Amino acid sequence: MRSQSPEFLLADQQLGWVGRLPPRLRDLAMLARWDRPIGTWLLLLPCFWGQALAPGLPDPWYAFLFALGAVAMRGAGCTINDLWDREFDRKVARTANRPLAAGRVRIGEALAFAAAQSLVGLFVLLQLPREAVWVGLLSVPLIIVYPLMKRITFWPQAVLGVTFNWGVLVGYLAETGTADLAMILLYLAGVAWTLGYDTIYAHQDKQDDRIVGVRSTALLFGARTVPWLIVFYGSMLLLLAASALVAGKGFGFWLLLPLVAWSLLRQLVRLDLDDPQDCIRRFRMNRLTGILVTAALMAGEVSRGTA
Repeated sequence: MRSQSPEFLLADQQLGWVGRLPPRLRDLAMLARWDRPIGTWLLLLPCFWGQALAPGLPDPWYAFLFALGAVAMRGAGCTINDLWDREFDRKVARTANRPLAAGRVRIGEALAFAAAQSLVGLFVLLQLPREAVWVGLLSVPLIIVYPLMKRITFWPQAVLGVTFNWGVLVGYLAETGTADLAMILLYLAGVAWTLGYDTIYAHQDKQDDRIVGVRSTALLFGARTVPWLIVFYGSMLLLLAASALVAGKGFGFWLLLPLVAWSLLRQLVRLDLDDPQDCIRRFRMNRLTGILVTAALMAGEVSRGTA
């Protein structure tokens, strides 16, 4: 395994505490993106949405399990993604330093690490009610095939949306044991949300993506991206509101919904899609968006109970 000298610490990393780990552990941590927690948040928050949509207050034990599962499955997904993409990553400035692309982690090691993380995720899933377990297992093929989508379609962001928001279904079923229209509407709101934020994210790599031949909504939309983002985020708000209405959430939801809209709008005001640093900064704003959605749904439940 190649040692990690200082020049390897530049692109595509926010090491923080990960930088203090021994080199081998540091590379595995980078492979799982433990140095970049925003992706874990974006996988976890839809689980919390599903819990908060359900009647009553969320079960804190399930919330803990979802947090643990999000760390494990986001890490497994990123490891699988880097296994598929290692040849492409070598040709892209932002990703050339990733452990597999740079040759610091061998393929066999990465496969074993992905399997270990997946086993943790499976253990977590098996602690949930049966209905949630079966639905959770259905997400596994999506996790495996998602990295291939950029090779065959300009809409890999849609596949990511379908995959990353699966937690809405699992969280809701864990709390209720049944599926309904409110759950489906909230899930679709999450898909629209992901289409927006991951399109912004994809603009970081659009020049390199053209060269290596991979596809994205950033390349598909080009100069028309902002109108599309308005459509995606507007659809997210409408679907979220419809879900809360169907679920019978109280006035607390409607009081906080404008804050969700504000959190989306601030991503678009003066957005510079040709500045990778601005794109990643706007992308990271979505942790707040997801937290505000959770808070709004919970406030709607509490206020309904009060009424």
